Amino acid sequence: MTDEAATSPCPEHDLDWYVHDLLDRGIRRIHVFGWRDLDDPDAGGSEAHANEFMSRWAERGLEVMHRTSHATGLPAIDRRNGYEVIRRGSRYSVFPRAVISEITRQMGSADAIVEIWNGVPWFSPVWCRRPKLTMLHHVHGPMWDQILPGPLAAFGRALETRIAPPFYRRGLTVTPSDATRDELLELGFRPDRVVAVPNGVDPAFCPGGDKTASPSIIAVGRLAPVKRFDLVIDAAVEARRTFPDLRLSIIGEGPLRDDLQRRIDDVGGRNWIEMLGRLDHLALVDHYRRAWLVVSGSLAEGWGLSLTEGAACGTPAVATDINGHRSSVVAERTGRLVSDDLLGLAIVDVLADDQLRRTFADAALARAQTLTWEASAVGLTRCLHAEVVRCSRSAR
Repeated sequence: MTDEAATSPCPEHDLDWYVHDLLDRGIRRIHVFGWRDLDDPDAGGSEAHANEFMSRWAERGLEVMHRTSHATGLPAIDRRNGYEVIRRGSRYSVFPRAVISEITRQMGSADAIVEIWNGVPWFSPVWCRRPKLTMLHHVHGPMWDQILPGPLAAFGRALETRIAPPFYRRGLTVTPSDATRDELLELGFRPDRVVAVPNGVDPAFCPGGDKTASPSIIAVGRLAPVKRFDLVIDAAVEARRTFPDLRLSIIGEGPLRDDLQRRIDDVGGRNWIEMLGRLDHLALVDHYRRAWLVVSGSLAEGWGLSLTEGAACGTPAVATDINGHRSSVVAERTGRLVSDDLLGLAIVDVLADDQLRRTFADAALARAQTLTWEASAVGLTRCLHAEVVRCSRSAR
């Protein structure tokens, strides 16, 4: 197939076309480097995203290997949804170990590389001369102070914003949102080399059933410092002064579970705040459907997945006004975005206005229905295909 055919507009939304043309061009085995994988207890939105496109690639005949770190209780070599998973190395040693394994071809050869840059880069532009793509969900920024102690946090921030970017500016980087794209442009990335491809929403998240009789809010995510569930708890306490029968459900697991339970006890919330742990899809969908609002107090996100999942179930959002949330929520159309100190007041305002809440819910549902994982996978594959074509032309 010619390069002219490859760049014609007709296959723009056809994942099969792109995969088949990659195969025709000799791209059969793809290695995907990611810090964690979907079955890791600490997995989040980035891991869900990776599983979605890797599963679709494997289903269509590509050989996909996901190189990631060891997780307690999980085998070193595994298969999921048609692709191979190799878990070796700690959260930190996985980076040099994986790179050495790739250079020495201990994991077999790859025709193309996808690097998922999650805070710490794999520096694939330094050691990989094959077609490659970088997936960067968000710039960590203030998250470093919550992840690492002072000096290490400063190094992590410098690594992400000053040391690594010069190596990546020539390559093609994919982000889930225009907000993250704008951040990368501020770091010196070239506008023509950064593409925003929105995340999708699983079709299992859909409207149905009735809302709870009394006001209820839901917060979903990993119980980690960056998610700031403590801010959500404090906002709910404030909102409860106006709505004494308000209930808050917190769904997720993570290292801060005990701390958050103590916070709940401190505010006298045992009889109206429930911590439900990690739920299966059906149970999670039911909670989204029944809640009046989905709330997030996150400090940083690449894409607020819980907010679009809630939207797909007909539940609007109130969240902190950060870049990732601006991509998941259209402010004052599908929900409300506010500064940290106004989160409680915003919850009160939206809970008190039935018409506003219904308007937000209708718009949120309509937008969520346009966000599919298939479309997201097509966008990412189109970018990889473009890099393969570009590398082929450069080699002539």
